[in-house]
Amino acid sequence: MEIGKEIKQTKFKNEHQKMLINILFTSGWLGAKHNFNLKPFGISAQQFNILRILRGQHPKPATVNILIDRMLDKNSNASRLVEKLRIKKLVERAVCPEDRRAVNVVITKKGLDLLDELDKMDNTFLKDLKNLSEKEAATLNLLLDKLRG
Repeated sequence: MEIGKEIKQTKFKNEHQKMLINILFTSGWLGAKHNFNLKPFGISAQQFNILRILRGQHPKPATVNILIDRMLDKNSNASRLVEKLRIKKLVERAVCPEDRRAVNVVITKKGLDLLDELDKMDNTFLKDLKNLSEKEAATLNLLLDKLRG
């Protein structure tokens, strides 16, 4: 649905303002859908992001600083998220032998199994994005990358 109809606004200052509102609205819409899809698995989008980062590092550990650098939501508290995942036995923490001030985080077998289960749900998660063709998705990716400079 066109953004003006979606938010019941008929006029925008200019196309750039409309674009900004459209991106923010769409981000919220996608985030809500993503959280809804993850809820049955008992994890948040931020926790899912940490698990995906750790799977990419596996079997090597990642420090909390690495997680912070690679997270999609830079405002998340990575240490708190890791602790919640540790309680769920999806990750393990250990003091880094090279730097005792740092903490190494490793995804567990249970965490990897959860991601495997979520991978099988990809079609469900991505169905809301199928309004765009592969070519349109590639163009949107190019434009979003260009926007961030």
